[in-house]
Amino acid sequence: MEKGRIIFLNGVTSSGKTSIVEALQERDDIFFYVVANDLFQEIVGDKYLRENYWKYLSEAIIMMYHTAKLYSDMGKNVLIDGILVEREEIKPHYSRLLEILKDNPLDIVEVWCPLEICRQRNIERGDRYETQSEEQHELMAENIKYSVKVDTSRNSPAECADIVMDALF
Repeated sequence: MEKGRIIFLNGVTSSGKTSIVEALQERDDIFFYVVANDLFQEIVGDKYLRENYWKYLSEAIIMMYHTAKLYSDMGKNVLIDGILVEREEIKPHYSRLLEILKDNPLDIVEVWCPLEICRQRNIERGDRYETQSEEQHELMAENIKYSVKVDTSRNSPAECADIVMDALF
């Protein structure tokens, strides 16, 4: 059985990852299952996240990568909506991702947006704090090998989805 493609949309909060995921799922030419940091964070529960946020989130993120691998091994295409941060609890995050998915077709997409626009989006959303994107940017893994980059300040989610699909398929 041919393995499904895994596309990891990597970017800080409010950079536009989830909007691109939604645009990709609207397409008729290909279907993706989605795994996301936000979804896997919810399986932990607030009590434990308050107790030790990064410990439990880091464990959930690693389980998310194994879940993506399982779907891919079963021939299903997967979108990962996440962020590669290098916190002590998950280091070396980027290397761990690559090790877990070493036998699967993985492409990492840089979802980029100027931090000031992300800040404004955080304020408008109301479910993120204002400086969350900047703080995540400081923790982002370095030297990531990207397959493609999209700029959500210049392109709509649908246009970004088209860029990703044209570059990867």
